[in-house]
Amino acid sequence: MKKLCKILAVTAGIVAMGLTACGEKTYEIAVVTDVGSLKDGGFNEGTYNGAVEYGKENNKTVQYYQPANGSDATDNDRENAFRQAIKNGAKIIVTPGFLQAAALETVSVESPETKFVFVDGWNIGKANVTAISYKEQESSYLAGYAVVKDGYTKIGGTFGGGGSNPACNRYAYGYLEGAQAAAKELGVTVDLKLSFKYGESFSASTELQTQISSWYKAGTEVVFSCGGSMVDSVLAAANGTTNGKVVGVDVDQAPLSTRVITSAVKGLTPSVKKVLGQFYKGEWDSKLADKTSNLGAADDATGLPTAKDSWRFNKFTVAEYEALFAKIKNGSLVPATPSAADCNDTSFWALENTKHPNVNISFEK
Repeated sequence: MKKLCKILAVTAGIVAMGLTACGEKTYEIAVVTDVGSLKDGGFNEGTYNGAVEYGKENNKTVQYYQPANGSDATDNDRENAFRQAIKNGAKIIVTPGFLQAAALETVSVESPETKFVFVDGWNIGKANVTAISYKEQESSYLAGYAVVKDGYTKIGGTFGGGGSNPACNRYAYGYLEGAQAAAKELGVTVDLKLSFKYGESFSASTELQTQISSWYKAGTEVVFSCGGSMVDSVLAAANGTTNGKVVGVDVDQAPLSTRVITSAVKGLTPSVKKVLGQFYKGEWDSKLADKTSNLGAADDATGLPTAKDSWRFNKFTVAEYEALFAKIKNGSLVPATPSAADCNDTSFWALENTKHPNVNISFEK
């Protein structure tokens, strides 16, 4: 019977943890992952960790589901993952990534009693869906500022979503803004390479590794890796150099490699725990239904990690960082967001070049 259950789970096109297809066990909290692996050292993992930690602390069962076909998952694959989670007893489903929107539109109507948490998403007009979004530009502003203040003047950034992902676009723009602010203070000029070319699927690839390797060989000192498993390619490229450095994203990626000098993080784990807590306290209708929680420094949901093992700057100090973070937290400094919905546009970055006199932007489409 267990063997049959496992077969049924696989044929449904779902990769799940444990045997659940035949009702052997139910799981109240589900996580349906975005593209890439569960343990991606980034977005999927940070979201999943929030659900797992809440479950352990509050005696709730947790299960994850990966839509079939990996980076090539379709809306139908995602819908099937949601349906499998509901069949397995999910009362609330946490799902990261903008690609989940269409599947959420369908399944939230099919299952009005199930609650959905759209992480890195937006309000889709459904009473059983709540969204969490982040002010990514705050974290990346801090990263760009810190990197330049530490003495790096040849920097780069590779971004997921192909230029149409709002979160990645905010990361890119904040990075530019922070680099400009630091460069202006220091009276230096910074060369900044930007690309969304190989980030559409948020996956590692030989093409991405080759691109970033060419950047390092041409003199780029630090590359911001912005998007899931893309970090594997960026780290591989950095490891092929003597001193190539990496800025991580979403979660503290310092444990992945000593090449990671900082990470532009957002509070995935604590924010997921917060929403789950509100749900189980019976606060869905009053605080969450059909709403978006836009979280930033004021909520301690953006920033850079300051733990000793994660802080790898030589000149820029934690005290300097904390002073800058405080300005963002109290609203006296407000990092800007991009004016274009699609940043994979040469003309957009050409215009930004004129607005940032201390940064020479080279956009590789």
